[in-house]
Amino acid sequence: MTVQGSENSSRRGRRSSTMGGMPLNDMPWWRWRSNVRSALHMLSDPVFQQNVWLAGVEGYGDVTDAVYRLVEDTWLDNWSAEKYVGTIFRDSQEAALVDTAVLRVLRIMHQVGPDAPVSAYVDHEAWPEAVRAARDAHVRMAASDGDDADAPPRTLEVLRIMTRAA
Repeated sequence: MTVQGSENSSRRGRRSSTMGGMPLNDMPWWRWRSNVRSALHMLSDPVFQQNVWLAGVEGYGDVTDAVYRLVEDTWLDNWSAEKYVGTIFRDSQEAALVDTAVLRVLRIMHQVGPDAPVSAYVDHEAWPEAVRAARDAHVRMAASDGDDADAPPRTLEVLRIMTRAA
């Protein structure tokens, strides 16, 4: 992955201009940030999980897809988000909240298996704790980016469009 957007590094902590109504993130690895935020958003919303994942609505993937977006490029399943402060995460507080969410979600994934149905996750006794941790991280990151944490999660197609190379 090449570092993108570093030309905006002097504006760290603020959202950059918009393109076609979609915000461009000012973090150097904003595409990775977008994927992490998308995953946390879906993992943090029990109503979404009920109405979309459990209902089998297409276009959003499932729990395994969300976990993959969370750890795929970042390797957050192997090391701390603190490693990415200044590139993906704005500060240590964001990183700590993401680390907590990742650990809680991965613990459940390892217990139920990556190919388990969505119901195996949402019915797991530790799922509410994982959802809360994902919510804490999601709210912090959305606020840092000037976004509404309570807006519905975007489809994976919208995420692909938003993270497409300009």
